[in-house]
Amino acid sequence: MIRDITIGQYYSTDSLIHRLDPRVKLVGTLCYIISLFLINNWPGYIIATAFLFMVIALSRVPVKFMVRGLRAIVLLLIIAGVVNLFFTPGEELWAWKKLSITKEGITMASTMVLRLIFLIMGSSIMTLTTTPNNLTDGLEKGLSFLKIFKAPVHEMAMMMSIALRFIPILLEETDKIMKAQIARGADFESKNLIKKAKALVPLLVPLFVSAFRRANDLALAMEARCYRGGDGRTKMKPLIYKKADAAAYLVILLYMIACIYFGRIFKF
Repeated sequence: MIRDITIGQYYSTDSLIHRLDPRVKLVGTLCYIISLFLINNWPGYIIATAFLFMVIALSRVPVKFMVRGLRAIVLLLIIAGVVNLFFTPGEELWAWKKLSITKEGITMASTMVLRLIFLIMGSSIMTLTTTPNNLTDGLEKGLSFLKIFKAPVHEMAMMMSIALRFIPILLEETDKIMKAQIARGADFESKNLIKKAKALVPLLVPLFVSAFRRANDLALAMEARCYRGGDGRTKMKPLIYKKADAAAYLVILLYMIACIYFGRIFKF
């Protein structure tokens, strides 16, 4: 389950999406997430689905690898679906005691589950196709307008990039600790909530210790290399827009227009 989380991981291959400027991918991811909450009909979701799978195909990341990342949120998907299915008021189709399924509930549950699936898959593409260094540079460039307000843009971008980079590392550490505790007799599969909570204590304590140790090692490594933030620093590989990036922006713009028109304005 833990190894199934794909957000924060990088899938190394050569593809059109990998070669795009990280700023394009950040803008594209943000626009895609916004579009999911703008759409309110099935034609809009068809457009969102087609766009998502087109990007996955261009990224050359295996679809199985993307779908595997959804296993970690199966419980969240079930909860979101059940809550919306049974507790959305509207035209009643089935009822039993205080529970009822409505026509609006079915629509709301299905759309909410689709939104969560597409949100996770769309966000995963950005990290799977962008190295941590490029992601930091892209965030720094993208948030450069905040320098007007004297915000520490470079430090903010560095923190977000490090946080994303540490997700797979901490997940791998959690998996190792769980296996070690299971070998010592720990029971993480117990259905008793009290026993399950107690079993998490020997897991969380060493995990927090490991996280603080890694953070301290990273700080010492940065200090040993005389790291002093973003002021006056140069880039070994400066970000420069290319023709492919301009074309990608145009595709994103056309996608947003299509989503707004067919997914919200146009009535079928």
